Amino acid sequence: MAETGTADKSKSYDGFTEDERAAMKERAQELKKSSRAKGGAKANGEADVLAKIAEMPPADQAMAERIHAIVKEHAPDLSPKTWYGMPAYARGGKNIVFFQGSHKFKARYCTLGFEENANLDDGAMWATSFALTEITPEVEARIIELVKRAAG
Repeated sequence: MAETGTADKSKSYDGFTEDERAAMKERAQELKKSSRAKGGAKANGEADVLAKIAEMPPADQAMAERIHAIVKEHAPDLSPKTWYGMPAYARGGKNIVFFQGSHKFKARYCTLGFEENANLDDGAMWATSFALTEITPEVEARIIELVKRAAG
């Protein structure tokens, strides 16, 4: 029997969960919208990101708003966009950083992730995503450092 996106991880399933299918549908809509968009893509992208943040549960929303503010302040050359229904920030159409709320796939934590075009390389192995349960001053300082480095 297919898992329906519940938190019960003991059930196995074949194929995609409802949450995964919903994310793929969101991505298809994003691609259609971006193919029609012209010069105002950055402004439209920000409106889309803010709309997605507004839909989040309060705890996820607070973290997403802070991540959005950090990226705007410390990596202003990155363009906001949605990616599989999540806030993301890109350069030249290539994602650099994204925020995934815990609600997205019913996870116990939010995720701050970096895609392969982020400048985070550090030897033969480095982290590309981080679990977030809250943004303390120490965590915020680390996020700022990562975002600056990724966008650099």
